[in-house]
Amino acid sequence: MKKNIIYGFLLSTLLLGACEDDFLERAPIDQINDENFWQTEEQLVLAVNGLYANVKAKNTVDMENMGDNTLWPTSTMYLQIGTGNFGYDLTTLNTEWRTQFSGIRQANAFLENYHKAQLQDPARAEQLAAEVRVIRALMYSYLTSFWGDVPLVTTTLNIDELYGPRNSKDEVVDFILQDLEEAAQHLPTAIPIGENLGRMSKGAALALKARIALYNERWDVAEKAAKDVMDLGVYELFNVGDPSSNYRRLFTYEGKLASGNNRETIIARLHKLDVSMHNLSREIHVPDQNARWNPTKSLVDSYLMADGLPIDRSPLYDVEKYEDVFENRDPRMTQTILEPGSEWGGRYDGRPVSENDNPDIFMVPKFRSDRRGSVTITGYYFTKYVEPSAVPTYNRDANDIHLLRYAEVLLTYAEARLEQGKLTQEDVDMTINKLRERVGMKPMVLSELQSLGLDVREEIRRERRVELALEGQRYFDIRRWGQGEKLAQDIKGTNVKWLPDPSTADNLRTDENGFIVVSTGRTFNEPQHYLWPVPMEQLQRNPDLGQNPGW
Repeated sequence: MKKNIIYGFLLSTLLLGACEDDFLERAPIDQINDENFWQTEEQLVLAVNGLYANVKAKNTVDMENMGDNTLWPTSTMYLQIGTGNFGYDLTTLNTEWRTQFSGIRQANAFLENYHKAQLQDPARAEQLAAEVRVIRALMYSYLTSFWGDVPLVTTTLNIDELYGPRNSKDEVVDFILQDLEEAAQHLPTAIPIGENLGRMSKGAALALKARIALYNERWDVAEKAAKDVMDLGVYELFNVGDPSSNYRRLFTYEGKLASGNNRETIIARLHKLDVSMHNLSREIHVPDQNARWNPTKSLVDSYLMADGLPIDRSPLYDVEKYEDVFENRDPRMTQTILEPGSEWGGRYDGRPVSENDNPDIFMVPKFRSDRRGSVTITGYYFTKYVEPSAVPTYNRDANDIHLLRYAEVLLTYAEARLEQGKLTQEDVDMTINKLRERVGMKPMVLSELQSLGLDVREEIRRERRVELALEGQRYFDIRRWGQGEKLAQDIKGTNVKWLPDPSTADNLRTDENGFIVVSTGRTFNEPQHYLWPVPMEQLQRNPDLGQNPGW
C-alpha cells in the first residue's frame, strides 16, 4: 500500500510537471519521468485513473446554489455568485479556473506521451486516449460555460507559452465537439462493468457532445448526438417497477452503478464506503442543525398538477394547509421534495414531542433550532439524493453523484428538435413521455398544450427543470435561455398561513401574502452576469487574457 501511494504521488508530479527542463542527459532509472514511464499498458491505465479525479463530484450538486431551485442557509461562494453580488476577486472563480486547467494539463501530458507505450493491441491505447479526451472536454465545457472565451491549450506548454490571449468560445467549442466525436470512435458501446465500472464509454462521449452542443445552440449537432446515444440501444431509464418511487430510488444506493440495476447514468463520480465518501445525504436531512439544501417556492411551484396543467391553470390546485401543496402533483415532486407522512432522516433525537410523535416520519417543517430536528429556512426539505442509511453518520455517504443521465439525453433531443421547428408528438412520446411514464404522470400532448394556449417551449423547459433538479444544471440553463432576471428575484418559501401553527415561523420575514422571504437584494446585470469575470489572480499573471463585459 505504501509503495502504491508513493508511486501515485510521483505519477501526479510527472503529469503536472511533464514540461520541466531535463537537467541530465540521462534520466535516472529509479524515478518516474517521461523517458521511463510511458512504456506499458499498466502505466497508461494508472495515468488515466489519475485523470478521473478531475471529474466533478458533490460540487456538481453544490452548484445548484447558483440557481433558483435551492438555498443554502449560510453564505457560500456558489450562493454569492447566484445573488450577483460578487467581484473578480472571489476565491471560487480562481479555484474553478485553476483546477480545470490543471486537469487539462494532465490530459495533455497523457495525449502527448501515450503513443510511446508498446502495447500488443494499439486499439487499447487509443481507447484510453479517448477516455482522456472525454474528461478534457468535460473540463472545457465548464470553462466555456463560466467564461465564454478561454485559452485553448492542447499541449503541456512551457512558461513562455502560457501568457497569451483567450481563444473565442466558438473555437473552443468546435475543438471539443470534434474531440468528442473522435473519442466516440475508439470507445466501447457497452456500459462498462466490473473493473471498468464508471469509465467513459461511447455513450459518454456522445451524450457530453449533445449537452455541449445544446448549451451552445448547435441544435442540429445536439439532435444528432442525442439520437446517436438513443440508437446505441444500451441505455434505459432506471425502473424498479414502482412509479411512486422509481425516480427517487435512482438517487439512493439502489441506483449506484455498482448495484448493477442502473443502465441510465452515463457519467458519474463513483464513491465507495471507507474509500471515497461525501456528506450529501446528511447535509440534506441533518438531524440537529439547519438543512443545507432548502427547496424554494419557485421549484415547488414549477411542478405540474396531475392533470398536466400548471398550478395557476389547474382546478386541482387548492391549498389551505401545508400538506395540500403536495396533493395531485407530478409524482416527481414528492420524489424530490419531502412530503408530510414520509420517512426521513432529519428526525428528532428520540425524546418524545407528543404521545403520537414518530421521529422517523416527517409531518411539519421546523424553523427554530433546538438541536432536536432538521431546520428549514424555506419550509421545504429535499428527499432526492438522500440515502437514509447515510444520514445518521458524518461524511460516510458512498452514494454516486450522477453527472449525466440518459434522461438528460432524451430532454436534449426534444429541446433540440423544438428549437429547429421539428418537434412532433412522436418525438415527445419517445422522450418526455418516457420520463413521465416512469413516474405515472399524465403524458404531454402537443395538441392539448396548443389548444390551452400553453407555450410548448416553456413546457419543454419545465420538464428539464423538474427532471434534473438538484443535479447542477439549473444555473447553466437559466443563463443559456437568457432568463437571468430569474436570478434577481427574491427567494421565497412556503406560506406560513398553511402551517398547523403559524407562530412556529413568526421569527421569519414574509411577504404580503404570507410567503416566507428568505433572500433579497439579489441582482442580475445584463450582459455582465451571463459570464463570470476572469479571476483577479489570472489577470495579474496574464493581462492579455482581458476581461469580460461589465467587469
